[in-house]
Amino acid sequence: MTEGAKPITTKSPPLAPAQAKAENWFRVVWTDFTASRAAVAALGVCIVMLIAAILAPLIAPQNPYDLMEISMFDARLAPGAVNPEGFHFLLGTDGQGRDMLSAMLYGLRTSLFVGVLSGIIAIAVGVAFGLTAAYWGGMVDTVMMRVVDFMLGFPTILVALMLLAILGQGVDKVIFALVMVQWAYFARAVRGTALVERGKEYVEAAISLDLSHARIVFSHLLPNCLPPVIVIGTMQVASAISTEATLSFLGLGLPITEPSLGLLIANGFNYLLSGLYWISVFPGLLLLVVIFSINIVGDRLRDVLNPRLQR
Repeated sequence: MTEGAKPITTKSPPLAPAQAKAENWFRVVWTDFTASRAAVAALGVCIVMLIAAILAPLIAPQNPYDLMEISMFDARLAPGAVNPEGFHFLLGTDGQGRDMLSAMLYGLRTSLFVGVLSGIIAIAVGVAFGLTAAYWGGMVDTVMMRVVDFMLGFPTILVALMLLAILGQGVDKVIFALVMVQWAYFARAVRGTALVERGKEYVEAAISLDLSHARIVFSHLLPNCLPPVIVIGTMQVASAISTEATLSFLGLGLPITEPSLGLLIANGFNYLLSGLYWISVFPGLLLLVVIFSINIVGDRLRDVLNPRLQR
């Protein structure tokens, strides 16, 4: 290089906004989220419920689905009752003699498992569908979005009922039905966000540098689609838990041998007029608290990730 000559430099591609803010994103979101006491309390309830569901076999007073641990002589005992063996039923027993507290812990475990797993699978399917439609555009986008419109054109509960009427009862069948009624919401949200990012300069620069399609999608488009996915995912988990409870209450969800909050509510429904309120009311209150807490967390995440929606 001759004296006075300028060094030769190569221009690197512009850094995606999501990559540039990755270090501070979680910290900022957490700080804004904890500004709401109600959201923090709801998150605490969700964490406690999740831990209780995971540890249900360890902390439940009995296994309510083990015939060796239950007795029909303990059926329909009121909350706080004690049987002749000295076993204390804090929340009473149901018509089969099962401890209600234990049954609710096991039912919570199944309901959360179904809701969270179906949400994760629906997110994976919907994100992949929406990113593909937005990135390739044209006829691919048109055809794929017509499929999404078709799926969103039917009521959620109706589609789930039809699928379970064909497939039958079972945890895997319920999860499949919930995924089929949820994935389209994620696909539409991701496609809309990805389309906006697809037309920006940093994505066009990445394409002009002949980067691989996978690198452009996962490094540039996907990070910007995470905020709406997180918000919708939180809401859909609550919706999935509610839908599963409804299906089980109607007798089309989980079989009677599987614990579920919806089944517990259904089992106690016939006893309401007899004054045995606890068999149905306590599982219903637990279901209400779970869904209410998840929705509060989702509402706060929506406000944090999209400040324009804050009231």
